[in-house]
Amino acid sequence: MQPNSIRRAMILAGLCAPAWALAWPTKPVRIVLPFAPGGSADVVARLLAEKLTASLGKPVIVDSKPGANGIIASEAVVRSTDGHTVLMTSAAHAINASLYPKLPYDSLRDFAPVAMVASPGPLVLAVHAGLPVKSVAELIELAKREPGTLGYASAGIGNVLHLAGEMLSQQAGIQLLHVPYKGAAPALNDLAGGQVKLMFNSALALAPMVKDGRVRLLAQTGGRRSPALPATLPTVAETAGLNGFQITAWFGLLAPSSLPGSVVAELNAACVTALAQPDMQEKLTLLGSTGAPNQTPREFGSFLSGEVERYSRVIQSAGLKLEQP
Repeated sequence: MQPNSIRRAMILAGLCAPAWALAWPTKPVRIVLPFAPGGSADVVARLLAEKLTASLGKPVIVDSKPGANGIIASEAVVRSTDGHTVLMTSAAHAINASLYPKLPYDSLRDFAPVAMVASPGPLVLAVHAGLPVKSVAELIELAKREPGTLGYASAGIGNVLHLAGEMLSQQAGIQLLHVPYKGAAPALNDLAGGQVKLMFNSALALAPMVKDGRVRLLAQTGGRRSPALPATLPTVAETAGLNGFQITAWFGLLAPSSLPGSVVAELNAACVTALAQPDMQEKLTLLGSTGAPNQTPREFGSFLSGEVERYSRVIQSAGLKLEQP
């Protein structure tokens, strides 16, 4: 092809491309959050939005669309066509791929991985202070004596807090009573009040109630002890002999699969820079993350595929299937 022909082809390609793909961003960027305001994901999303606003030169706003274990927010992002809408998601995205047989999207094919925001960090297992147990082993003994009576709270059916309880029940051979709530905040309130007896959550979310003595931490859920948590807090596996027990929480950014690769790369670079800043590092450490991950979109995509496969095994073993809410 002659140089003039190449030039004409490039001009025609530019005319056919969406305006936002030529010079991105051309308007505010929206981070859709599948969680209610006030939680740890909301805190991190808003701090990240502040950093991205400064680096991208356009406002980055956080739009909370809670409900249906993240399906509402995920579908909103998949259906967006403005090229300026992304999803801040969590392990729930990987869980939903197997939990709901008929999702309105494909959890992998319909999304473009952008960046991991908070690298996998352990949850912690907490019990109400009035429960007469001081270790996971003692909790299991009590659950075996009183099957189906110990209620554990979660932020809703199918989220990672629910799956953590299912894993404990499966591996320990006990029957716990799952009590789902519409969000983590009311679940935490009832844990503090003793209406439910235990809960898996982030150390950050539980910290105020630990400090005032309303709840007690028993263990962490990582494969090994996290440096972000007290060195004296054992893992579930080592305290109860549950070899292989491991469940972690993480946050990441996904975009519609239609977003051009150049835009994904630009947004990834902006995220990596933002996540490396000291105040972001501090917030991530409080969440139990080991620090700002420096992952390419391809690496984050590979991680997400592995999570989908891992949770599929847990869900199949537990016999969990839900209709789309």
